[in-house]
Amino acid sequence: MGVALVIFTLDEVEGMKAIMPQIKREWYDELIIVDGGSTDGTFEYAQKEGHSIFRQKGPGLGTAFTEVMDKVTADIVITFSPDGNSLPEKIPELVSKINEGFDLVTVSRYLGDAKSYDDDWLTAFGNWMFTALVNLLFRTKYTDLLVMYRGFRKKIVKELGIYTTTPSWGTLLLLRATKRKLKVGEIPGDEPKRISGERKMRPLVNGTCELFIILKEFIKGTVGL
Repeated sequence: MGVALVIFTLDEVEGMKAIMPQIKREWYDELIIVDGGSTDGTFEYAQKEGHSIFRQKGPGLGTAFTEVMDKVTADIVITFSPDGNSLPEKIPELVSKINEGFDLVTVSRYLGDAKSYDDDWLTAFGNWMFTALVNLLFRTKYTDLLVMYRGFRKKIVKELGIYTTTPSWGTLLLLRATKRKLKVGEIPGDEPKRISGERKMRPLVNGTCELFIILKEFIKGTVGL
């Protein structure tokens, strides 16, 4: 089964220079970089290194996710952040877990001994709050709702109708997979500090989107996914 490594960028050239050399070629079959309009040389660096990169047509992370899915041909998709927050060495473990029969696997920053070294009090509390809300409403035991670092079978994106412009595409994917009773799992993985650049997450906007998606999917139940 082919593996596609999908990387989202927006002004991450220093992170790219540090992280991309750590990703071994044998870990993936295709690598696609989606750029959100970088002006710091990220796009040019990726081109110089021979990576497949394109600029997304619409704004936002949800749009980037939807647009890149049309370009992926592999069976397994890994969504990865090149800012230093995602550990490259977890890629083979993610693929191995999916090959055990899982449909969706998250690299949890709070499972077992794993921890985030990039959290501040607000992001830590927000992730805890939304994860707890999901576990309460959907009777699950997830430990990390908001992390981007995930692996999943490409086919479930279409099956679950994940066509969205919301930055909460990861939560939407997880909740619909949960409601369909797909096999969802987690593996532990630390989140190192960001190498450079600015965090793109806006607490008020992202938090509102998360709450809306969670309540909407709960109210809809298993009908009309």
